[in-house]
Amino acid sequence: MEDRKNKTGLKALLIGGLIFVLLLPTFMIDNLVFERKQRQDEALHEVSSKWAEKQTITGPIVTIPYLEYFKDKDGIVGQSRKFIHILPDQLKINGEIIPEKRYRGIYEIVVYSSKIAIEGNFKDILNQINNIDKANILFSQATISIGISDLRGLKEQVNLNWNKQMLSFNPGVESNDVMDSGISATLNLNNSDTSVSTFEFSFTLNLKGSQSLYFTPVGKESYVKLASNWKTPSFDGAFLPDFRSISDSGFNATWKVLNLNRNYPQSWLNQSYQVANSTFGINLYLPIDGYTKTDRSIKYAILFIGLTFLIFFFLETLSSKPIHPLQYILIGFALCLFYVLLLSISEHISYNWAYLIASFMTIGLITWYSRSILKESKLSLLVAGNLVILYGFIFVIIQLEDLSLLIGSLGLFLILVLVMYFSKKIDWTGLSKNLKD
Repeated sequence: MEDRKNKTGLKALLIGGLIFVLLLPTFMIDNLVFERKQRQDEALHEVSSKWAEKQTITGPIVTIPYLEYFKDKDGIVGQSRKFIHILPDQLKINGEIIPEKRYRGIYEIVVYSSKIAIEGNFKDILNQINNIDKANILFSQATISIGISDLRGLKEQVNLNWNKQMLSFNPGVESNDVMDSGISATLNLNNSDTSVSTFEFSFTLNLKGSQSLYFTPVGKESYVKLASNWKTPSFDGAFLPDFRSISDSGFNATWKVLNLNRNYPQSWLNQSYQVANSTFGINLYLPIDGYTKTDRSIKYAILFIGLTFLIFFFLETLSSKPIHPLQYILIGFALCLFYVLLLSISEHISYNWAYLIASFMTIGLITWYSRSILKESKLSLLVAGNLVILYGFIFVIIQLEDLSLLIGSLGLFLILVLVMYFSKKIDWTGLSKNLKD
């Protein structure tokens, strides 16, 4: 009897050590998940680099150059070219997004085509220029610029209707103070022409991109309306839509942003302000991300391994059916292999079905193996039932977002209650005394 207690105590210590040793393969599997995620990102970048990257539209913005004179240390007068940037008073954007799924190997990538109608007006452009000598302002070289983050996405020539006058855009922008990439057209403003106080504009962009489309609210009043047949949009950026409707046929969303909502004025000189922090728009979100959910499930590896070993230890102790440490190791490897199966299968089918298949294979293997080592069908079925509950519990936690912590903590408390209840049947005091001897 004393010898049996000693062996049981040593077995308990050995099983505890095996649990932590078997965490090493789970760390390796976690690195594998990260590697596969990187490959997915590389595939996305490869497709985007050939189609067009994420798009951000900024503008239109009127830019007027002026000359600034200075004297160097030798008293020689020099000049430098500076810029005045003026934003529109009203900006209206109406866009339709047509998404398309592309594949690179096993990876799914979302690209889109879009048709975006932009119109609005500039008011009192000449009156917004203060503290600069009008003689130094180059009105004839004024340009209107539209920031487009990836010009490869333009599918057609862009023409500007400026006060009923048609102008053609050219690639590049006059100044990089506000935007790094875009198109521009020369306006030929006249300093002496004060009869026109409002300049109306309109143009259309046929633009391609990948995953997301963002806008910069440069208008004193900016209105953006987007529609698409994409069913799972993710609204992102500095502003959420004032109205949105999502259904099986797609989504509609509208934004209204005032100049008071952002941290830059309607006009400034040079690089006084940056507008990038005010962008907003949508991501064409793919609802199934097996890598993220697999990574979350790996976080519960110690729970999987620990509770499964605890079940076998209780059965071994209470039924007097010895289990060899090597058999514990094989069971632990089966539990670790579950994550590899989950990762590989979820790359080809939905995560939920992958979880069901991987857990069915793992539970079936461990149940079959436990039948051979415990020699009783009832005990092996007891093992299977506990594993089904455990895998089902983890699955529920992974699916939940806001309630995952609450459900997880309550579930772990219930598990602890069950463990403490069944551990009452083991003479732990007797085991500890024998270990000291």
